[in-house]
Amino acid sequence: MAGHLLVAVTGRRRRWWEAPLFAAEQRATLVNVKLKLVKDPALDGALSRQRHLRAAHHLLDLVSSRPGHRISCPELLADKSVHKMFGSADAALAFLRRYHTLFVLSRRGGGGVSLTDAALGLRCRELDCLDASEPDLLACLRRLLMLTLSRSLPLHTVDLLRWDLGLPRDYRASILSRQPDHFALKQPEGDERIWLHLLSWDDRLAVSELEKAAAGGDTTCLPFPVSFTRGFGLRSKSMDWLKEWQKLPYTNPYTDASGLDRRTDVSEKRNVGVFHELLHLTLAKRTERHNVSNMRKLLGMPQKFTKVFERHPGIFYLSRIHGTQTVVLREAYGGTSQLLEKHAHPLVAIREEYTTMMRAALPPRRSRESFKYCGNWMRKVREKKELNSLNDVW
Repeated sequence: MAGHLLVAVTGRRRRWWEAPLFAAEQRATLVNVKLKLVKDPALDGALSRQRHLRAAHHLLDLVSSRPGHRISCPELLADKSVHKMFGSADAALAFLRRYHTLFVLSRRGGGGVSLTDAALGLRCRELDCLDASEPDLLACLRRLLMLTLSRSLPLHTVDLLRWDLGLPRDYRASILSRQPDHFALKQPEGDERIWLHLLSWDDRLAVSELEKAAAGGDTTCLPFPVSFTRGFGLRSKSMDWLKEWQKLPYTNPYTDASGLDRRTDVSEKRNVGVFHELLHLTLAKRTERHNVSNMRKLLGMPQKFTKVFERHPGIFYLSRIHGTQTVVLREAYGGTSQLLEKHAHPLVAIREEYTTMMRAALPPRRSRESFKYCGNWMRKVREKKELNSLNDVW
């Protein structure tokens, strides 16, 4: 909103270092209601389908980066990142054996791990895709830093988002070191963390996805695309508030919003806009909640800022499957389990092919269901025997 007000007054978009102008009325009418969680089977299915993809890709990346695309088992299992991801060498070996469509284990030469021909071919295609997508990845990383107040982020935070952003494992060497005009790594005095700083601002990048979708129309009070899971019902009071809230001024997430009162609905809409934009920067339009939970001050957010995901279930879906909370941008999936074509990045298609190869290594679904049924049946038998033993004692 501030950027648009300045455009109207001066004929140009506000620079990031200039003070914001906020002339719109700010109303505090946020309805404090508890919305029930309604599961979305399609989006939960999308997450379940790629549950082990990141772990498999990490191993695949390590193996393919070695000479001859082969690594010894002791060397692979001694890698700190592998131990952190799997917890033990036995778990990592079991994972490698399970996905035999990706990995080949051999005993010669003390034991080694290599890739199947299909996996190696797909990896080569992925590397070519990464090279072709470097300008997009560079712009994405710059926009991420532009969302922050200080135009900087701890490298640890960038590492948490690396997979979601599509950045390669060696992005520090392959991207950052080759862009000295855009990025700088600094370690402030008294801070153990290394920070990634943005050195150049680009007004062309400071246009949100919501503004782009407006196609040059009025962007003063842009509404967010909203859709709900089937069976989700809003009270009339909440629905009325949502309609009024959508009509409030829209604040460009790249502008300085320090002049907004955090207790108002306009500020709430700005917070939603920041995460709406951040999720658009990710390949699959989703990220785990803890990846952004430490960005409150960096993004200029209020306390408990991630509650916006629960307060706006028509914009975000908060999945809780597999013990992980993942935030998904609803509009990117259109009520299905697949990304809409207009949001599909070439790297997403590559990852989907990896997922298909991994699923091909699993036994047929009927066998898996039978195994699960037998396991549940035996567990119930054991529980019944234990209960009978207790009854005999009493």
